[in-house]
Amino acid sequence: MLKTLLTACLLVCSVASVAWAQPGNPALTRAQIKEAEQRLAELGYWTGLVDGVLDVGSRSALIAFQKWEGRPVTAKLTVDELEAIRRSAAPTPRDPGYEHVEVDVDRQVLMIVSENGEVRVLPVSTGNDNKFMSDGQESIAYTPRGRFVVYDKTFGWENGTLGSVYYANYITGGVAIHGYETVPTKPASHGCIRIPMFAAREVSKLLPLGTIVLVYDKVSFVSAKDWAKNPALKQAAMLNGAAPDYIHRPDNPKSDRPSARP
Repeated sequence: MLKTLLTACLLVCSVASVAWAQPGNPALTRAQIKEAEQRLAELGYWTGLVDGVLDVGSRSALIAFQKWEGRPVTAKLTVDELEAIRRSAAPTPRDPGYEHVEVDVDRQVLMIVSENGEVRVLPVSTGNDNKFMSDGQESIAYTPRGRFVVYDKTFGWENGTLGSVYYANYITGGVAIHGYETVPTKPASHGCIRIPMFAAREVSKLLPLGTIVLVYDKVSFVSAKDWAKNPALKQAAMLNGAAPDYIHRPDNPKSDRPSARP
């Protein structure tokens, strides 16, 4: 009886081993996973804790890496992905030389850029360009391109007519960079810039009022170096970002801007 049980256990273990280490896609060791996390972190991808565990932070960093490099976005760490991570260089900002944020709509990534050009990179989901109804009006789920400034912020959860957002950083009208419970690998929002929940609170700390934000795609880009050099221009941009939407929100009569478009 004992021999039969032992044989059955060995058979189960053998099947499990085959499932985890199939030809062409062997399972990675914890040391290899930690190496991938460490290298991603060194390159500037926002990994969270580097501990050899493929948690939400490390998968987010992997997705951002795959997006930036133009690789298939699988969120799966394989031997091939590990080799690609080992060979890759750090992402480079489009407009280096000053502190700001860049949102690359084509790649669907966000970069927090330091003055010396170092970056922290997160995957995002921007507007899907579909029509939607809000407060009886038809709108387009479009994320505006251009140069903006964080002119208003909320902390914790904010409830609106289109859904709830987490630590919103408003850059123009009802468009904000904010945490959201789902961040698909493709554009899916009503116009806002969704970022993963695990990083949203820290991103809010790194984006104080007045932070410059560049949103661009392959055909539209505007530098904001003149704003960085001239605080008066940046201050005017803050006022312009808020002014067109100085209206009351239907879900909160005390507020003087519309709710975010998650």
